[in-house]
Amino acid sequence: MQQPPLAAFFSALLAEPRKIGAIVPSGGRLARLMTSEIEPSAGKVLELGPGTGVFTEALLKRGLPARDLTLVELETRFIAPLQQRFPDVTILQRDACELSACKAELGPQAAIVSGLPFRNMPIEVITAIVGGGFSLLERGGAFYQFTYGQSCSVPPDVLAELGLRAERLGRVRLNIPPASVFRISRRPE
Repeated sequence: MQQPPLAAFFSALLAEPRKIGAIVPSGGRLARLMTSEIEPSAGKVLELGPGTGVFTEALLKRGLPARDLTLVELETRFIAPLQQRFPDVTILQRDACELSACKAELGPQAAIVSGLPFRNMPIEVITAIVGGGFSLLERGGAFYQFTYGQSCSVPPDVLAELGLRAERLGRVRLNIPPASVFRISRRPE
Protein backbone atom coordinates (compact mmCIF):
# COMPACT_ATOMS: atom_id res chain seq x y z
CA MET A 1 0.00 0.00 0.00
CA GLN A 2 1.25 3.46 -0.92
CA GLN A 3 2.12 5.93 1.84
CA PRO A 4 0.35 9.29 1.99
CA PRO A 5 2.67 12.33 1.58
CA LEU A 6 2.97 13.07 5.32
CA ALA A 7 3.70 9.44 6.16
CA ALA A 8 6.34 9.38 3.41
CA PHE A 9 7.88 12.57 4.83
CA PHE A 10 8.14 11.26 8.39
CA SER A 11 9.38 7.87 7.21
CA ALA A 12 12.16 9.59 5.23
CA LEU A 13 12.89 11.98 8.12
CA LEU A 14 13.34 9.13 10.58
CA ALA A 15 15.54 7.19 8.17
CA GLU A 16 17.79 10.09 7.07
CA PRO A 17 17.13 13.35 8.94
CA ARG A 18 20.10 15.28 7.48
CA LYS A 19 19.06 14.35 3.95
CA ILE A 20 15.52 15.65 4.54
CA GLY A 21 16.69 18.76 6.40
CA ALA A 22 13.33 19.75 7.92
CA ILE A 23 11.26 18.76 10.94
CA VAL A 24 7.93 19.16 9.11
CA PRO A 25 7.02 19.76 5.45
CA SER A 26 7.09 23.37 4.24
CA GLY A 27 3.91 25.34 4.79
CA GLY A 28 1.58 27.07 2.36
CA ARG A 29 2.85 30.58 3.14
CA LEU A 30 6.41 29.55 2.32
CA ALA A 31 5.21 27.86 -0.88
CA ARG A 32 3.40 31.03 -1.97
CA LEU A 33 6.50 33.18 -1.39
CA MET A 34 8.78 30.66 -3.14
CA THR A 35 6.59 30.66 -6.24
CA SER A 36 5.38 34.29 -6.18
CA GLU A 37 7.62 35.51 -9.02
CA ILE A 38 6.95 32.62 -11.39
CA GLU A 39 4.24 33.56 -13.87
CA PRO A 40 2.05 30.85 -15.44
CA SER A 41 3.39 31.85 -18.86
CA ALA A 42 7.05 31.70 -17.73
CA GLY A 43 7.86 28.51 -19.61
CA LYS A 44 9.48 25.39 -18.23
CA VAL A 45 10.11 25.19 -14.48
CA LEU A 46 12.31 22.68 -12.69
CA GLU A 47 11.67 21.77 -9.06
CA LEU A 48 14.48 20.16 -7.07
CA GLY A 49 13.63 18.08 -4.02
CA PRO A 50 9.84 18.45 -4.14
CA GLY A 51 9.33 16.13 -1.15
CA THR A 52 5.60 16.14 -0.39
CA GLY A 53 4.82 18.54 -3.25
CA VAL A 54 3.90 21.77 -1.44
CA PHE A 55 5.80 23.95 -3.97
CA THR A 56 4.50 21.81 -6.84
CA GLU A 57 0.94 22.44 -5.69
CA ALA A 58 1.59 26.19 -5.35
CA LEU A 59 3.04 26.39 -8.88
CA LEU A 60 0.04 24.56 -10.34
CA LYS A 61 -2.40 26.74 -8.36
CA ARG A 62 -0.67 29.82 -9.83
CA GLY A 63 -1.66 28.43 -13.23
CA LEU A 64 1.62 26.94 -14.44
CA PRO A 65 0.66 24.18 -16.89
CA ALA A 66 1.58 20.72 -15.57
CA ARG A 67 3.35 19.99 -18.88
CA ASP A 68 5.82 22.81 -18.09
CA LEU A 69 6.82 21.43 -14.69
CA THR A 70 9.50 18.80 -14.06
CA LEU A 71 10.28 17.46 -10.58
CA VAL A 72 13.68 16.00 -9.68
CA GLU A 73 13.43 13.83 -6.55
CA LEU A 74 16.00 11.31 -5.36
CA GLU A 75 14.17 9.95 -2.29
CA THR A 76 12.25 6.83 -3.32
CA ARG A 77 9.62 7.29 -0.58
CA PHE A 78 8.36 10.50 -2.22
CA ILE A 79 8.07 9.28 -5.82
CA ALA A 80 4.78 7.31 -5.67
CA PRO A 81 2.89 9.94 -3.61
CA LEU A 82 4.08 12.66 -6.03
CA GLN A 83 3.00 10.57 -9.04
CA GLN A 84 -0.41 10.01 -7.50
CA ARG A 85 -0.97 13.69 -6.59
CA PHE A 86 0.47 15.14 -9.81
CA PRO A 87 -0.10 12.59 -12.60
CA ASP A 88 0.44 15.15 -15.40
CA VAL A 89 3.77 16.44 -14.08
CA THR A 90 7.07 14.89 -15.23
CA ILE A 91 8.89 13.31 -12.27
CA LEU A 92 12.50 12.20 -12.56
CA GLN A 93 14.08 10.08 -9.85
CA ARG A 94 17.62 11.36 -10.01
CA ASP A 95 20.36 13.13 -8.09
CA ALA A 96 20.25 16.91 -8.57
CA CYS A 97 24.06 16.85 -8.84
CA GLU A 98 23.54 15.41 -12.35
CA LEU A 99 21.67 18.44 -13.74
CA SER A 100 24.45 19.59 -16.03
CA ALA A 101 24.33 16.17 -17.76
CA CYS A 102 20.57 16.58 -18.42
CA LYS A 103 20.64 19.60 -20.77
CA ALA A 104 19.41 17.68 -23.81
CA GLU A 105 16.70 15.85 -21.86
CA LEU A 106 15.38 18.83 -19.88
CA GLY A 107 16.00 21.72 -22.25
CA PRO A 108 16.13 25.36 -21.19
CA GLN A 109 14.31 26.26 -17.98
CA ALA A 110 12.70 29.59 -17.06
CA ALA A 111 13.06 29.03 -13.31
CA ILE A 112 14.25 26.54 -10.72
CA VAL A 113 12.55 26.07 -7.35
CA SER A 114 14.65 24.22 -4.79
CA GLY A 115 13.59 22.56 -1.58
CA LEU A 116 17.02 20.99 -1.09
CA PRO A 117 18.65 21.29 2.36
CA PHE A 118 21.85 23.05 1.24
CA ARG A 119 22.92 23.75 4.85
CA ASN A 120 23.34 19.99 5.31
CA MET A 121 25.40 19.49 2.13
CA PRO A 122 29.11 19.74 1.36
CA ILE A 123 30.15 22.81 -0.63
CA GLU A 124 31.11 20.64 -3.63
CA VAL A 125 27.58 19.24 -3.83
CA ILE A 126 26.02 22.71 -3.58
CA THR A 127 28.35 23.95 -6.32
CA ALA A 128 27.42 21.02 -8.59
CA ILE A 129 23.68 21.52 -8.06
CA VAL A 130 23.60 25.30 -8.43
CA GLY A 131 26.11 25.29 -11.30
CA GLY A 132 24.17 22.52 -13.04
CA GLY A 133 20.94 24.41 -12.50
CA PHE A 134 22.34 27.56 -14.06
CA SER A 135 23.57 25.56 -17.05
CA LEU A 136 19.87 24.90 -17.75
CA LEU A 137 18.45 28.32 -16.91
CA GLU A 138 17.55 30.72 -19.69
CA ARG A 139 19.04 34.23 -19.59
CA GLY A 140 17.11 36.15 -16.98
CA GLY A 141 16.03 32.93 -15.24
CA ALA A 142 16.22 32.59 -11.47
CA PHE A 143 16.92 29.85 -8.94
CA TYR A 144 14.66 30.11 -5.87
CA GLN A 145 15.99 28.62 -2.63
CA PHE A 146 14.66 28.74 0.91
CA THR A 147 16.57 28.33 4.12
CA TYR A 148 15.86 28.30 7.83
CA GLY A 149 18.75 30.71 8.42
CA GLN A 150 18.96 34.47 7.87
CA SER A 151 21.57 34.29 5.10
CA CYS A 152 21.44 32.48 1.77
CA SER A 153 22.30 28.79 2.09
CA VAL A 154 24.46 28.97 -1.04
CA PRO A 155 27.82 30.11 0.39
CA PRO A 156 29.21 33.47 -0.83
CA ASP A 157 32.28 31.72 -2.31
CA VAL A 158 30.03 29.51 -4.46
CA LEU A 159 27.99 32.50 -5.62
CA ALA A 160 31.19 34.37 -6.54
CA GLU A 161 32.72 31.35 -8.32
CA LEU A 162 29.58 30.90 -10.43
CA GLY A 163 29.06 34.62 -11.13
CA LEU A 164 25.81 34.75 -9.19
CA ARG A 165 24.10 36.97 -6.66
CA ALA A 166 21.44 36.23 -4.04
CA GLU A 167 18.65 38.54 -3.00
CA ARG A 168 16.31 37.84 -0.11
CA LEU A 169 12.67 37.99 -1.21
CA GLY A 170 11.25 37.74 2.28
CA ARG A 171 10.89 35.76 5.47
CA VAL A 172 7.97 33.57 6.48
CA ARG A 173 7.77 33.71 10.26
CA LEU A 174 4.67 31.52 10.39
CA ASN A 175 6.48 28.55 8.84
CA ILE A 176 7.84 25.82 11.15
CA PRO A 177 10.64 26.73 11.53
CA PRO A 178 10.60 30.28 10.12
CA ALA A 179 12.22 30.43 6.68
CA SER A 180 13.77 32.96 4.30
CA VAL A 181 13.44 32.80 0.51
CA PHE A 182 16.25 33.88 -1.81
CA ARG A 183 16.28 34.57 -5.53
CA ILE A 184 19.63 33.60 -7.02
CA SER A 185 20.43 35.07 -10.41
CA ARG A 186 23.34 35.81 -12.70
CA ARG A 187 25.31 38.96 -11.96
CA PRO A 188 24.93 41.64 -14.61
CA GLU A 189 27.80 41.54 -17.08
